[in-house]
Formats: sequence, C-alpha cells, structure tokens
Amino acid sequence: MKIGLAQLNYHIGNFESNTNKIIQSIRDAKQKGADLVVFAELCVCGYPARDFLEFNEFIELCNEAAQKIAAECQDIACIIGIPTHNNKPEGKDLNNSAYFIENGQVKAIVNKALLPNYDIFDEYRYFEPSTQFNCIDFKGKRIALTICEDLWNTIENPLYVTRPMDTLIEQNPDVMINIAASPFAYNHDEERIAILSDNARRYKLPLLYVNHVGAQTELIFDGGSLVFDKQGNAVDELPYFTEHTAYYTLTDTGEITFEHQTTIKPQRDSDIQQIHDGIVLGIRDYFYKSGFKQAILGLSGGIDSAVVCALAAEALGPENVMAVLLPSKFSTDHSLKDAKDLVENLGCKSEVIAIEKITNAFEEALHPQFKNLPFNIAEENIQSRSRAVLLMAMTNKFGYILLNTSNKSEVAVGYGTLYGDMCGGISVIGDVFKSQVFQLARYMNREREIIPENTIIKPPSAELRPDQKDTDSLPEYDTLDAILVQYVEHRRSSAEIIKQGFDEETVRKVLRLVNLAEHKRYQTPPILRVSPKAFGMGRRMPLVGKYLT
Repeated sequence: MKIGLAQLNYHIGNFESNTNKIIQSIRDAKQKGADLVVFAELCVCGYPARDFLEFNEFIELCNEAAQKIAAECQDIACIIGIPTHNNKPEGKDLNNSAYFIENGQVKAIVNKALLPNYDIFDEYRYFEPSTQFNCIDFKGKRIALTICEDLWNTIENPLYVTRPMDTLIEQNPDVMINIAASPFAYNHDEERIAILSDNARRYKLPLLYVNHVGAQTELIFDGGSLVFDKQGNAVDELPYFTEHTAYYTLTDTGEITFEHQTTIKPQRDSDIQQIHDGIVLGIRDYFYKSGFKQAILGLSGGIDSAVVCALAAEALGPENVMAVLLPSKFSTDHSLKDAKDLVENLGCKSEVIAIEKITNAFEEALHPQFKNLPFNIAEENIQSRSRAVLLMAMTNKFGYILLNTSNKSEVAVGYGTLYGDMCGGISVIGDVFKSQVFQLARYMNREREIIPENTIIKPPSAELRPDQKDTDSLPEYDTLDAILVQYVEHRRSSAEIIKQGFDEETVRKVLRLVNLAEHKRYQTPPILRVSPKAFGMGRRMPLVGKYLT
C-alpha cells in the first residue's frame, strides 16, 4: 500500500483555500500512484478554530468541504481532520474527528479520545472525548488511526487514564497513522520524536505521523512529519517550517520503504536556528493570512528593534518594511548611526521623525498639573507614547501593521510602557529572552554583518533619560533570564529558585515585578510562541492575585 503524507499550511476558516489544497494534493497523489493520502488534524477548518466551532454554519461549511473532497477520492482514499456533530445527547456537541474517505464516501469516522486542556490547548471546551476505538481495513491492511494527543499518554506522568492504542492493538493492526496539530516550541521536536518512537516500539508497529505547518496568529506549527519503523527507529522526517508531501510503501512484511532519500536530520537544529525560522514563518503567515503586506516599526538603534527589523525584512522582503527612527533629546548619535547602518544593510525603507518638540508640547501642556515636580517615569513614558502615536498614525494612513519589539525579559518584568513601546499588531520577539535576542543577532550575522556590531556589543538602554542603562532598573540579563526561565517556563516558586543558588533579594524582586506586570501583559499584542511556556493564551494568571507578589 502506497501512502502519501501531505504536510500543508492551512488557514482557519478559509474553506475554499483549505479544500483546494487538499483536493490538489489528492490529485497529485493519485498521479503518483498512491493508494492513500493523509492530511492533518482538523485540516478542513484549520487549527485552532476556537469559538468559530460554536457556530452551526461553521460546522456545516466543514461538511460541505468534506463532500467536495470526497468527490475527488475515486481510485484513491484519504484521511482528513474535521469537526463533526456528536449525535449522542450526552456530552459536548462536537467531536474532533478523522474521516476515512474511499470511492467518494466516508467509510469510517474516528473520534479523538484524549483532549488536551493545558497550556495553549482547550479542546475539552468544544469536543466530547471518544470511548470507542476501531481499526480501519483498507487494501488488505488494517490501520490503527489516531488523532494527535491520542498517542501522547505514554509519558512518565500520564495525563489521561486510557490509551486508545491499547484497545486498537487487540484488533491486530498492520500500521499506525496519527494526524496531528502539534505547535512549535524550540524544544518540542525532540520530545515529539521520543513520544512517537516509544509508541512504535511499544506496539511493534510502523507509524506514520503528519503535522500542520504554518502559523495561526501566535501559534506556529513547524511540520516535521515523521515515519517510524516497527522497532521505533525514525526512518524519515519531513522538512520543518515548509509545506511538503512524501510517499511511502507499507510492505506485506510490515516494513516502510520509500523512493526518495531520507531527510532525517543528522543533528537537530539549534534552539536559536529553530526560533529564527519559526519567527520568520510566524511573521509571514500573520501578514499573508490577515491580508496585509507591509510592516512598520520604531527603530531605535538598540538590539531588539534591530533584530525585529531584520526578521521582518527576511519574512516580508525589505521593500515591505518601514523603519521609523524617532530620536528624542536623549537619543545618542551612535544609536542613530547604528539604526541607519541597519537600514542600509537591509535595504528597507526608512523615515526620521524627531519627537523632542512633541514631548516638549506634552510637558508644557501638563505643566500646570506637574508644576515643578522632578523629572521621572511620567516624562519617560511621554516619549514612548509619543512614538507610538506617530507610528500608529502611519499605520492608519498607509495600511501598515505595527511590529512590537519588546523581548520576553522586558515583557516579564513590565519594563515597557503601556500604549507606548508595548503597542503593536503582533509581538515578534515577546517570547524570546534578551539573552536569546543577542544569540539571534549573532545567528543572523553568520554569513555577513546585517545587524551592526555596535548594536550587539553596547550596553542595552531605553534612552529615556541621560546615561540610562537597563541595569539601572534590572539585574544583569543573564541573571534575570535564568530566574525567569525557572519561574515562567518551569513554574518554580521563589523558595525553589533560591535553593538553586540565586540571591534571595534578587529572586523576590524579579518575581514581584513579574506578578505586578500581569495587567500590562493582558493588554499587549499577540506574541509569537516559540518556547514551551509563552505569555498569552498559554499562561493564565489573575491580575489581582496575592500569591508570590
């Protein structure tokens, strides 16, 4: 039996595009002599559709798309992911389903059993878990078909009380097929390979796994679809961050063969390379799927805005990136030069708009209220908000999307100005710690200098007052980031972090800043997710909680 794995980039709710992609892949697979072509979880509607799933019309449009797809399945079969009505009166109204389509008809329906409800997932909000499991017979082979999380209960600390494969294996299947929507995090590929390998080895069956690729607002799907032999060895791996279709033959002896050269990576890409590739895809899809082409950002001469500008130029083309230099009376000459050098290196568009007169006007208007109080954070934030007003005016006038340039370290401790440098349509590096931003800059300079060396080596500064340095308010970034990793990503308490050897006063200060800044993060733009625990939909904290404050 010849099987195609179609790793495609879907668009939530764009039924015409998704259906056409699936149909074209079926036609291509048919020409290549495939018996079966497999698509990803909820490919018909895109993932995650969230509360679109609560609209009856949305589910009906899924059904109409499935009928069009089924009509193409003559002399070839396909597996698609689709939300379906739960016909039982008990439980949720929908199932997360897979259709097995053959000869123009849906011959089998498999419903997902293990519904993730952690981090960025909330499938149990919409779907009823399945409790019945049956294999599918096709071309003399028996297929154990599962959906994403259904294979993820082999871990040391299982989240569920059942394993669908424990039931399916009793029916003597010849092969496992798993359709998935597994989002990207820089450490997730290794975890994914280990889990899937364990399944193939545990059940002594070959396993074919197909994943989404592409970005859906803040969620990035990296592809990396996989094939394992029955000993649990990965024998093929589809490319990451790009669409791809590959074909495999399941032999009578249960072996997996294929004609192309295996694309198994000799070594895993570094975290920074994966973060870079994921962000580029995230920017590109956010703009393309939103119907926009051009980005704008404030370019300060600092490393954060420089890295964002370079990433945007790579994703959208430098001709579609407008970098606006917004110097104040505190901006240094070297920062302006660094910003101009970056613009020249990238070839993007740029403008210079000085803000000193604007901030002076604000301060003059507020003089009766401020009287002769000393300069403080109020005047600093006026500068940041003045820049935001100008950038947003340009987005309104010319149809840009404003890129937010705050990094994860700043977002964590609230080192930013609401309605100032924290505004934007999409946060590009809001899930990238400051220490990783420096690594990103070095990675982007691996072949030639794109980001000026001086931008990388100079001490970070917001330049909102004379001789300001980030370390005036924060610990050194290496220390800060190490504490933030423990607290945000590993969910360690202050006591646990202190036991690791960190200074107690510093730990308590950092955690207090993180918790006090929750109201700021609540109002920030969507953050492209590249880590296992990003701010946003995957981290839900009360705004007025007392714990750890």
